[in-house]
Amino acid sequence: MSNPITRRTLLGAATATVLALAIAPMGVCRADTLARVDVYDRGAGEVLTEYRHLGRRYVVGEPGNEYAVRIRNCSGQRLLAVLSVDGVNAVTGESASPDQAGYVLEPGGYVNIQGWRKDLSRTAAFYFSDPADSYAAQTGRPHDLGVIGVALFRERPVERQTWLSKESRSERSDTPARAESDAASDAKASRAAGATAAAPAMQLPSLGTGHGRGEYSPVQQVEFERGSARPDEMIAIRYERRETLVAMGVIAEPPYRFSRRHPEPFPGALGFVPDP
Repeated sequence: MSNPITRRTLLGAATATVLALAIAPMGVCRADTLARVDVYDRGAGEVLTEYRHLGRRYVVGEPGNEYAVRIRNCSGQRLLAVLSVDGVNAVTGESASPDQAGYVLEPGGYVNIQGWRKDLSRTAAFYFSDPADSYAAQTGRPHDLGVIGVALFRERPVERQTWLSKESRSERSDTPARAESDAASDAKASRAAGATAAAPAMQLPSLGTGHGRGEYSPVQQVEFERGSARPDEMIAIRYERRETLVAMGVIAEPPYRFSRRHPEPFPGALGFVPDP
């Protein structure tokens, strides 16, 4: 099962409330990752081929096609997956940050996220759109189009009840505030590092994600507590039109091969129309 977690609950309490969503099958996990993330083109009916270029992951988006983000838990414990699309949290609609709402996956479980969550029973479908028609641009945030992000958190292990001294209780009560401060510092440093690394490759995006048709997608609430204020793993997948990825050098088009045979103006043999 899978579930979103609210920022208010996360920051205000030790145990956070999350939502559960139906699961869907997907591919085999890699041994070096907590979760596998695929982009599934619902129009084409296939998982999009992933291309690697300069340490980044890319898929080809077909304008107008609806898509889903499929996440599989490859670990032996529950995970929280915070999903962002075009820099927007897919659950709350806030400008995305790892400390916000996400989806909880059971060990070995799957989640098939098909759209922007509207409430406990509905989503608005993701679809590849022109930049101006994207949900992010229409809500005044057009600067991070063309990227899907997943921040993964392990669950905090259950601790046995113990008697605490006054000093221990004081130290423990200070932990959430300290963790929140650390998380904010880490997020700021991460954004700064990311901006520096991305600067040489900046270009105008040719695709975004639209706010599509409403769909029935019921969820339920469960309990989840993050084991760390920082994500245990972060995954980013960029999507673009094929011609754009070819121009960027992400997809290598096969070179045109010239024939060694010299063309002839009249290649047919001299004669007349034969019987059928």
